Amino acid sequence: MYGVLMIDIDNTALTAEDVSLIKQAQVGGVILFARNVANAAQVRTLCDDIRYHNPDILIGVDQEGGRVARLREGFTPLPSMGKLGNLFDQNSSFALSCAYDCGYLMAAEVLAVGIDLSFAPVLDRDGISQVIGDRSFHRDPKVIIILATQLMRGMKAAGMATTGKHFPGHGAIAPDSHVAEAIDTRSLDEIMASDMQPFAQTLSCLDALMPAHVIFSQVDNKPAGFSKIWLKDILRKQLKFKGVLFSDDLSMAGAQAVGDISARVHAAIEAGCDIALVCNDRVAAHEAAEAAQDLPYPNQKRIKTMRGQIPIWQGDLESTCQQFEHWQQAKQTISQTFFSAQPKATTYNSNTTAKDPTAYK
Repeated sequence: MYGVLMIDIDNTALTAEDVSLIKQAQVGGVILFARNVANAAQVRTLCDDIRYHNPDILIGVDQEGGRVARLREGFTPLPSMGKLGNLFDQNSSFALSCAYDCGYLMAAEVLAVGIDLSFAPVLDRDGISQVIGDRSFHRDPKVIIILATQLMRGMKAAGMATTGKHFPGHGAIAPDSHVAEAIDTRSLDEIMASDMQPFAQTLSCLDALMPAHVIFSQVDNKPAGFSKIWLKDILRKQLKFKGVLFSDDLSMAGAQAVGDISARVHAAIEAGCDIALVCNDRVAAHEAAEAAQDLPYPNQKRIKTMRGQIPIWQGDLESTCQQFEHWQQAKQTISQTFFSAQPKATTYNSNTTAKDPTAYK
C-alpha cells in the first residue's frame, strides 16, 4: 500500500531511524537529496535497501539539470532548461531534438540507480522569481509547451513518469517560497492566459503535478497546494486532470501560513493532494507520520503509475545504461552541445522531434 507521505533520509545509507519511518504505513515515498548521493553504485544500493524495507514505495529526486541536480558524481551533466530555451531561439528544430535527448538521458540515468522519478519538468515561466530563473525553459508559454512536451516524450520513452511543477505558475512572483511567503495579486483570467498555459496545454503528457506554495490572492487566500479551488475545482473539474498530485515540501516557509506540520499535512490532502512531501526536518517527519494516521490512503492505482521501469543493475552506471537503446546517442548529443568547446552540428533528428518544427517558430 502506498501511504500519503513522502519523506527524506539523513545520509548515504539508512539508519535505524530511517528504517523505522520508511516502514510506517503512511509513508509512501522517499525523496533523495545531494547528501544522500556519493556515486551511482551507492545510490543503487541505497534504493535497493529502501525497497527491501518497504517494497511498495516511490523513490524520487530533483534532477532537473543545471543548478538543480542531486545526482552529480559519475552522472552525465544536464543543461538548465533555460539553455534549451536559448537554443530554441537560435535553432528551434535542434532544440526540440535536444529537449527529447535531455529527457531520455536524465530518465535513463535516474532509473538506472533505482529511482522511480525525477520531479520534472519545471513548467513555470521565466519571469521575476528568485527561485525559478533558468530552471524555466523560456518566458514565452508557447515555447515552454513545445520544449517541455519533447522533454517529457524522452522521459516516457526511457520509462519514467512525468511531474510538472509548480502549478499554476511560480515565475511571476519574486519571493522564494522556500524561505518566504509568496503572494500573486493577479486575476484568475490573467494567470490562466499566461502562466497556467504550459500546464493546461501539456496535461496529456503529464502523469503528475506539483502545486506552488504561492497564494493567488484574487482566487483563494491559501497557497495553491492547500486550495480546493485550485486543485479540485480548477485542476480536477475544469481541466479534467486525472494524474497524481504531489504537494511541494510542507517544511517550506511558503507553507507555514496553514499552521503546524500536522495542519499542513491535513490541509494538503484535504485540498486534493495525493502525497504530501515533508523534507529536511526529521522532527516534522515524525509528527507528520503521526498526523497522517487518520487520513485515508491515496488512490493506489493512480500512485502506481509513477513507478519507474527500473533496469537490472549491471555493476556500474554505464553498463546499466547500455540497456537503454537511446542513452549513448543522447549522452553524446547533450555533452557535445552544452558542455564541449566544439558544439555538435545542429542537425534535425526526425525520429525524436515533432515532424514539422517550423510550425513552432
